[in-house]
Amino acid sequence: MREAIIKAVANPPKVLWGPFLPTMMNMGIQFPLMFMLLGTLNVNPLFFMITLILGHIFCIFVGIKEPHISAMIQAYGQTNHTSHNLYKEKGNKFAP
Repeated sequence: MREAIIKAVANPPKVLWGPFLPTMMNMGIQFPLMFMLLGTLNVNPLFFMITLILGHIFCIFVGIKEPHISAMIQAYGQTNHTSHNLYKEKGNKFAP
């Protein structure tokens, strides 16, 4: 039981050798943009396949440098909010 937890922490999920969340964000941005421009401007879809591959290669290099980038993005999303300070001070004090 303990071995599975250690393995999951040591090896974060990947999609085609890239970290999960940045890779899904890359695809989630590129595909709708591709379909919108295909429908409106009749752009060659090969251009978008090239940019998708270049974006994925960038995600792979980011994942090599920081393998836990998906967890870092999720943690940033949960903690990036302004708090209401009880006292007049500079900065966020995370007080209720």
